[in-house]
Amino acid sequence: MNEERKIETEEVAAVAPPPRARVPDSVQRKRDYLAGFLAGEAPEESNGGPGSDRQADIVEALKSIYDPEIPVDIYELGLIYDVEVSEDGDAVITMTLTTPHCPVAESLPQEVELRALSVPGIRDAVVNLVWDPPWDPSKMSDEARLELGML
Repeated sequence: MNEERKIETEEVAAVAPPPRARVPDSVQRKRDYLAGFLAGEAPEESNGGPGSDRQADIVEALKSIYDPEIPVDIYELGLIYDVEVSEDGDAVITMTLTTPHCPVAESLPQEVELRALSVPGIRDAVVNLVWDPPWDPSKMSDEARLELGML
């Protein structure tokens, strides 16, 4: 009783990504609610858009992520190409890596997404990993070059 099993396969061009989890607008996340309470001040709502407080807050959060091989944060290293924030609090971050073979190629974009989602007022975050334009040392800030002894 030797039955031959055949596995049927279907080739597809693309698969739609699964729906993303979203933080409802009714949920108000604050970094430290007690500090605001003790100060007796109501926090101001920041708006989205270019140059907004939310955009600056995301950049600050991204500056806390360091490349594991280089003692410089990913923002100063020039890996973050763009941070866009809509009025609704949806963030789109465009980034690259120093090389496609980077050891953190799978985990770093996820960490960027999680850090962006940790910013108060951010409802959703999407990280687009791009390879064009490719990263090169000219994309580093002067602070990063100084830290690495390149100035």
